[in-house]
Amino acid sequence: MKKTIGYLLLLLFVSLIVFKIYSSIIIKQQLTGHLKRAADANSIELALQELNTSLDFIEKNNLTTGYTSIIYQTPDEDLEFWYKNLKASKYELEKSVNSTSLEKTNVLLKLRETLLDEGKKGSYITYPEGISIFPNNKLIVILFLISILFIPLFFNELIKYDQEQKRLKKEKKLKVKE
Repeated sequence: MKKTIGYLLLLLFVSLIVFKIYSSIIIKQQLTGHLKRAADANSIELALQELNTSLDFIEKNNLTTGYTSIIYQTPDEDLEFWYKNLKASKYELEKSVNSTSLEKTNVLLKLRETLLDEGKKGSYITYPEGISIFPNNKLIVILFLISILFIPLFFNELIKYDQEQKRLKKEKKLKVKE
């Protein structure tokens, strides 16, 4: 019974890791990749197209309110602020479609500054960390912690079971020799 529970916890642990990787890939394909393209766009129309793709994904997946944090809320994990900021950028882009070239360039620069931050390794997309598993962040962390806490116990039980099996084999061999 303990062995079965251990295997289930191990399976849960691996499943959570696979889910996190899969979710991160989906976020990159459906959201952050398009935000990066919007930031890199050289025309208002192209930036607007990419930003709309991102906003459609955000709205379709209800990533418009809440916090991605688990224990305490920090401003950088506020989905509502982030979403409203993206909507404001979209509005600015739409307003500037018929503007002068200089105004368009300024709007594109402002969009780039909104979407990108600078780090030690260069520019990166600004978005709330943990968004790939939102709104299941708390559940996933709890399951992850449970599986991590009990996996060592599982391996300990497996070692005990293996030692017991070896001991029983030795006893059997000794009885056969007698």
